[in-house]
Amino acid sequence: MADTTGMQPHPQTAPRAVPEVLELDLADLRHALGSGWRDFLAEPFYGAFFSLVYVIGGWLVVFAFTVKGQVWWTLPAGAGFPILGPFIACGFYEISRRREAATPLVLREILGVVFRQKDRQIPSMAVVIVVFFLFWNFLAHMIFALFLGQATLVNVSSSLGIFATGQGLSMLAFGTAVGAALATLFYALTVVSLPMLLDRDVDFVTAMLTSVALVRTNPVLMLGWGAMIAAALFLGMVTGFLGLLLVLPVLGHASWHLYRRAVDWQ
Repeated sequence: MADTTGMQPHPQTAPRAVPEVLELDLADLRHALGSGWRDFLAEPFYGAFFSLVYVIGGWLVVFAFTVKGQVWWTLPAGAGFPILGPFIACGFYEISRRREAATPLVLREILGVVFRQKDRQIPSMAVVIVVFFLFWNFLAHMIFALFLGQATLVNVSSSLGIFATGQGLSMLAFGTAVGAALATLFYALTVVSLPMLLDRDVDFVTAMLTSVALVRTNPVLMLGWGAMIAAALFLGMVTGFLGLLLVLPVLGHASWHLYRRAVDWQ
């Protein structure tokens, strides 16, 4: 594969271009993950700083749902994560970018780079993610109504036996299949588009199309990478969200390094 390990121009001075996606192998994934791990070990403070947003947010959602019983609060809280997510991820990418270029890490400067993304293409990606999130929620409610709309339920959380019925099992199977398809599409649209928007002055449509092209070029490898990300995030959440303090920075840094190996701008 082509050598793309050299630093690319800074976003503010980078020319517009249409990138070429490259064929990857397991060595590229190992390189990305290993580099992400080294970035985290070298700068754990920054990883914890940006990850803490998700950890605290997860605690608040669980608190509102289980302790206060304010289920309604979880929807706006959940919608907030897709809005903040791209900006938080830019923090990880900028740390890796600066380490790659041997540029000093200064929190004020890193936050400045993240803040400046509001005037570039990241907000457009955030809108796409929010719309995707809302459509996902709408579809989930529609599937529930389609299969269990006639069921006599007072509260699903206190009537879990309904899911063991034929209709309940059918709903779970169908909903899982639809959810997997949507998750795959979402992953394909974003796997390298976000680090690309930090690195280059390109529009968000080009970034998403490049991301999809990468998955199409390396379907088995990239779907395996996505499955690994999903498993790591699940493990990070079942530990009371504390595991995200490790999982998020390592995956965030690794995503930058995977983008650098997968996209050629020459």
